[in-house]
Amino acid sequence: MTAPASLPFEIDAGGGGLLGMPAEVFLRDYWQKQPLLIRGAFANFASPIEPEDLAGLACEDGVLARLIEHDTRDDSWRVRHGPFAEDDFPGLPDHDWTLLVQDVDKWDGDVRGLLAHFDFLPRWRIDDIMISFAATGGSVGAHVDQYDVFLLQAKGQRHWQIDAGAHPPLACRDDAELKLLRSFTPSHDWVLQPGDMLYLPPGVPHHGVAMDACLTISVGMRAPATAELLGDYVDTLAADAPDELRYTDPDIGLPSDPNEIDATAIQRVHAALQQLHMDDPDRFGDWFGSFITTYRSAVLPMPDDNPPSGDAVELALADGAQLIRHPWSRMAWRQAACAGDNTARLYAGGVAYPLPSADARVLAASDAVDAHLHAGLSDAGRAAVIALLAAGHYQLMQEDAP
Repeated sequence: MTAPASLPFEIDAGGGGLLGMPAEVFLRDYWQKQPLLIRGAFANFASPIEPEDLAGLACEDGVLARLIEHDTRDDSWRVRHGPFAEDDFPGLPDHDWTLLVQDVDKWDGDVRGLLAHFDFLPRWRIDDIMISFAATGGSVGAHVDQYDVFLLQAKGQRHWQIDAGAHPPLACRDDAELKLLRSFTPSHDWVLQPGDMLYLPPGVPHHGVAMDACLTISVGMRAPATAELLGDYVDTLAADAPDELRYTDPDIGLPSDPNEIDATAIQRVHAALQQLHMDDPDRFGDWFGSFITTYRSAVLPMPDDNPPSGDAVELALADGAQLIRHPWSRMAWRQAACAGDNTARLYAGGVAYPLPSADARVLAASDAVDAHLHAGLSDAGRAAVIALLAAGHYQLMQEDAP
C-alpha cells in the first residue's frame, strides 16, 4: 500500500500534538506507507534518562545491551554484548561508538511514561523502547528494520538519511555481525534536534550518525514474521491434538499404482487436519492472545510461592495499598466470538482468563488496581486479579506510612 504522491516527508508539529495531525490522518496516510519527520513532536522535550543512567543499566544482569564500535579506517565493525563492567566505558574513545539498551521501558518508570503518547496504536503492538547513546560519529550503519519505529531525538543531534525509493537495494554485507546494507543511496537527509521524531515504516533503509554526544529513543513495534506465527500456531495445535486423531482411509480401494499418492489420499490428509478445528475463531483468537502477550525476552514476572488470599488483598486495598502491574507483564483482551456468561478473554503472559468484557477491558488498560477499581469488578474479575497476583503480574504495594 502506498501513500498519495503529494504527501510531505517533513512537517512541523506546531503545537498540534505528537503527530502534528489527527491520529486518524496519520494512520490513513503514513502508517506503513511513508516515512515522516515531525519537527517538534515533543515540544521542549527533556530526556527521561541521562547517558550515565543508561550506561549503568547496561551493566545490570538481565538487561539486553550492545556496544557497537566502528573503525572508519577500514570500515570494520565490532559488536560486544552486555552486561558490561563499569570500567568498560571510561576507556572508550570520544568518537565512533554506540551503546544500545533494549526494553528500557521495563526498567525505568519515567521512560515507560512515554508510551502513553502512543495510545493511537494498540498497546500489544508496541514491543519496547530501546535507547541508544552515541559518541560523535557513532552509528549502527545503514540497515533496514522489518517493523515500524518512531525515532525520537532526546539529546544532542543526529544526522539521519533514508532511502524512500520504491525498490531500494536490500542486500546485506557478509563481513559484519550487524546486518548492514551493501549499498545505500539516500533520498532524504535531516538533522534531528531534541524533540524531533522520525517515523519509519518497515523496510525503509536508514542510517543515523551522531553529530555530537546524543541520545535517541526508539519506540519499536512488535511485528512477528509469518513463519513465526505459523510455527507457533502449528505447535499449539499439535500440543492440543488428541492422539486418536489420525489419518484414516476406511473407504480405500485398490490403487492403480501402489507407489502413487493420489488425489483422494490428499483429500483425506486435508480432512484429518480439519479435525483440529483450525478455523474456529475463538480457538484462533485464544492462541494469538496468548502468543502476543508472551514476551520474547527471558525476563518474565515470577509467580508468588505464597500469594495473599482474596480477603487479605481486599483488606490491604481498603487500607490504601495498590496492586501495581509488573513492568514485564503484557496484557491484552479480546471479545469472544461466541457470546456467553463470560464474553471476553484477558490475556496476560500467554494465559487466558475468561471474564466479562467490562472487567477484561479495565484490567488490560490499568497499570494499577486500587480499592475503587477492585470494587467495580465482578466476582470473576476479582478472582482473576488474585490469579494474576499469584502469577506475578501484580505486586502488592502498601501505602507509605506518614
